[in-house]
Amino acid sequence: MFRLSAVLYILVATAMAGAAVTAVLALGMMERWQIAAAFAAGVVLALPVAAVLGKKIYTAIKPPMA
Repeated sequence: MFRLSAVLYILVATAMAGAAVTAVLALGMMERWQIAAAFAAGVVLALPVAAVLGKKIYTAIKPPMA
């Protein structure tokens, strides 16, 4: 499950950080620290999202115990 979450983290962190930076730029915040803070927030918030997604996918595809 950890490997699945790690791969998902790469994808989720990219998407969330990009969305956060896009939102900050759309709001007209052009300072470097604002853009960096939005990027950092997206990267940090992607950790629990990737963990939850990994657990849900892993339990969905895990074969039933017989």
